[in-house]
Amino acid sequence: MTFEQASLLILLVAMLILFSLDRFRIEVVAITGLLAGYALGLYPTEQVFSGFASPVVITVIEILLVVQVLARARLFDRLASFFTGARFSGTGIIAALSSATGFISVFMNNIGAFSIALPVALRLGTTMAIPRKQLIIPISFAALLGGLVSLIGTPANLLVSTALVQSGAGGFHMFDFAYVGLPVAIAGIVLTAWLAPRIFPEGEDAAEAPSPPSRRQLAEREVPETSPLIGARLSELSSRFALEPHALLRDEKHVFAAPGNAVIEAGDMLFAEAEATTFADLAASGALRPPQVDFAPLLSGDYIEAVVMPESTIVGSRLHSLEVFSTRNVRITALSLRSPRIEGRFEDQQLSIGDILVLEGERGAITEALDECECLPLASQPPAPSSLAWQPFAIFACGVAATAFDLASPEIAFAAVVMVLALLNYLNIRQAMADLNWPIIIMLGAMIPIGTAFGSTGTAEVIASALSTVIPITQPLAGVALLLFLAMALTPFVNNATAAIILSPVALEFAGAGHHAPQAYLMAVAAGASLDFLTPFGHHNNTLAMGIAGYRFTDFLRAGAPLALTSYVLALLLIYVFWI
Repeated sequence: MTFEQASLLILLVAMLILFSLDRFRIEVVAITGLLAGYALGLYPTEQVFSGFASPVVITVIEILLVVQVLARARLFDRLASFFTGARFSGTGIIAALSSATGFISVFMNNIGAFSIALPVALRLGTTMAIPRKQLIIPISFAALLGGLVSLIGTPANLLVSTALVQSGAGGFHMFDFAYVGLPVAIAGIVLTAWLAPRIFPEGEDAAEAPSPPSRRQLAEREVPETSPLIGARLSELSSRFALEPHALLRDEKHVFAAPGNAVIEAGDMLFAEAEATTFADLAASGALRPPQVDFAPLLSGDYIEAVVMPESTIVGSRLHSLEVFSTRNVRITALSLRSPRIEGRFEDQQLSIGDILVLEGERGAITEALDECECLPLASQPPAPSSLAWQPFAIFACGVAATAFDLASPEIAFAAVVMVLALLNYLNIRQAMADLNWPIIIMLGAMIPIGTAFGSTGTAEVIASALSTVIPITQPLAGVALLLFLAMALTPFVNNATAAIILSPVALEFAGAGHHAPQAYLMAVAAGASLDFLTPFGHHNNTLAMGIAGYRFTDFLRAGAPLALTSYVLALLLIYVFWI
């Protein structure tokens, strides 16, 4: 093994560890790794930033721009009204909504599809009394499954197609992935819809319950002079008022005492955790009230819930520093945190991906603030005019058709879609570019030269040779089975694009070792990189699902393991039938 090969393997392992720890921003890790690779001599100067000019990166940017327009169209809101009026069973609604989510994920990135379907799922959960746990994981998984079907469904498919072009075999066509992806997606959606009510059995009582289970929230509330909480000890709040206290403040100072000795007085500020309905009931009875603020008379009483997205600019910020809301007279009245660690006052809490904010203020100001900080509102907004509901979809469909029939390459076809949307004033390119998920784009562009070095330095060949001593990779089925397994094992710890970049050169070496066409091997990499169901941190959709519905880590194992096993067997069979 040469110095370049050894240093590249060490660099990749270090980056994968840093990615999986999720303690550093992914774009920082990727840029650091890119520059480290240059310092180690893994690629020349002119190739350092070549990834940012890659057709893959350009196409991803174009798709993300189009998704912003399609998300505003809210065509899916009509589905909520349809399902509400139809007499579907809970399983039928889960299957139908998951199918719709999977369908739109065929034509856009997974996070975009999940973001469009999420408000509809939450509205249906409320109006149809279906627990969130039965709805959110299925649509998260459906968005991942839908990405298997087309060239543009996920960056991993674009990356393996680019690797195929570079091998001299020509790229994949728009729906070449459908031979494997479509049956796997259909089977996965049906299986998940059937499993969800059984894994999360709260649904058995959904018909009798007036509303789905309430999510626990953190809030800081003032104790008025007539409150029944006056005279109660902190240790009694859980049994008497269903409140879990975290801090008691008097005259802006913490009351430090043993739980059995701290007694609540009028005017105290209580920082506590409880069900959302508990805070509402205590407010209605006059037991607690929101703290007074200078701009309270300006508040209109509109409440909107919003989730912190992976690209949100407020990730890592504390509540007291969020000027994006305070400058617009928007107040954060409650908070649902993914982290179990709670310290200090309400305003000291630090935000992470998947946390949910409850905002009060003028609706337009809240919407403007959420747009600026890139958080996703969970309450449905009024539907857009009918012209906006279908015309952008028609324009986008033309771009998809141009790609499907080989009239234009994806980056050219979707550049034309972006141009038409901008000319028709559906898309403000300057604002839309500012709203892009730049960490993902930077990570993708930075990882491409490293992935190229994986092949050019002979590192992929070394790995293939090592594996050939224990597994007969020259047998197509054995090589494909191993690559599919490696991709599925890697993608829970890194994003699917990184998994595809690392394994594509290995797939080409496997194909070369057996003197076979590389399509089957690359198809295994693409499929395995998107079959990410076992952890809440492997894909942003799963992270958001965990925060929104309050899943535990083991919930993903219970729901994802049967789906992962079924998908592996079915994908391997389909690759053997259609590509070997």
